[in-house]
Amino acid sequence: MGTGVGTDIEHPLRYDLVNELHARPSPRLTAPATCAFVAFKEPRDAANRDRRLDLAHLTALTARHGGPRPDPEDSHYQGRLGRHDLKWESHTEFVTYMATTPGLPIRPFDPSAGAIFPAAWQADAPGRRIAAVLVQVDILPENPAEALTRIETWFAKDSLTAVWVLEEAAMIAGDFRIDPDGWMRFAVFVRPEVGPGRIGRIVHRLVELETYRAMSMLGLGRSRSLSRRLNELEPRLSAIVDGMHDDARPAEAVLHELLGVSAELEGQAVQHFFRFGATKAYEAIVMDRVTALRETRFLDRQMLTEFMRRRYRPAMRTVASAEDRLRAMIERTRRAADLLRTRVDVERSAQNQALLERMDRRADLQLRLQHTVEGLSVVAISYYAVGLLSYALYPVASALHVDKAYLIAALTPAAVLVVWWAMRQVRRSLHKHGPAHDL
Repeated sequence: MGTGVGTDIEHPLRYDLVNELHARPSPRLTAPATCAFVAFKEPRDAANRDRRLDLAHLTALTARHGGPRPDPEDSHYQGRLGRHDLKWESHTEFVTYMATTPGLPIRPFDPSAGAIFPAAWQADAPGRRIAAVLVQVDILPENPAEALTRIETWFAKDSLTAVWVLEEAAMIAGDFRIDPDGWMRFAVFVRPEVGPGRIGRIVHRLVELETYRAMSMLGLGRSRSLSRRLNELEPRLSAIVDGMHDDARPAEAVLHELLGVSAELEGQAVQHFFRFGATKAYEAIVMDRVTALRETRFLDRQMLTEFMRRRYRPAMRTVASAEDRLRAMIERTRRAADLLRTRVDVERSAQNQALLERMDRRADLQLRLQHTVEGLSVVAISYYAVGLLSYALYPVASALHVDKAYLIAALTPAAVLVVWWAMRQVRRSLHKHGPAHDL
């Protein structure tokens, strides 16, 4: 009986997220079997590629072999193509194709085992092939040394890796080299009692190991090109920092030069930090796949962890070192820029202080000139005032029988005092109603 709970209480993505956990199961294989695996990646900006082109490429392959068409909305596909079971997955930066078929080729690792992926079809891929793997799965002989005799004829002895995995349920071997036909090869020998699901998981981890190893190694090429560019920028940065103590060089000119180096470093960061971050993620997946195999030593042969420690980890440390160096140089430029900005601010403050002092001196000079002009103005106005008043008072002086000279002498001090008082009142009125009062 149902609970009566409606679907409206569910988050709209709940079922999609749960189904995603089961959308990409490992294949089920029964030994003997053969797996052909390829992965394609856009050379540039693969994370933002047009995924419709990937789907069109997959559709061309399924149509070529008469298989079911893929769903345009899915990021994974499984279908039967003739004798092969095809599994396709779309990842952030690449797409993978895994084709499995019962039985083994007539010759070990015959390139015809990968004929399901024709050369012309691969050439038409939206990206370029980043991984191509052939895996042969066979029954482990009763005497494991017989398997060792076989693999020593298949792989290069100097890089041969052979280990027991999953508590000696199987033995895997490979040399991480690309054969003349472009395939990397692995051999898997399983005990007769190992089930199809476990065999499929072993093969799946192997091809994932190679794919993510290849993807992580993309960071090595980036780190080398970055190191060359940093080798060019570091002497410039050192010269700028050393020259910061030279007072003869204007701080603003040094700052502009430093900002040029800083802009170059930030540009390098934009170009490389995504790849370096992806490299770290892929490296973690590689080591996780190695750990998941739970390897133990097989007849004193090299183990996967030893191979990774000697051949793979140094490359990853090189990538990490280049990233750390770039971050350190960016931090150096920021600290140097802060110091230079402080120096520029101090110099500007000193210049502003000197400018204010000059302005103060000019204001004082202007005040003195103003007082001088005011004094002259009082004299000039008084002179004209006395002249005008003398003309007006001549008749009075004649009537009173007062000498004209005495009259002018008496008027002069009074006119000067009146003019001086009037000028003072005008100046007070201007100060009272000036800009400061308005505010």
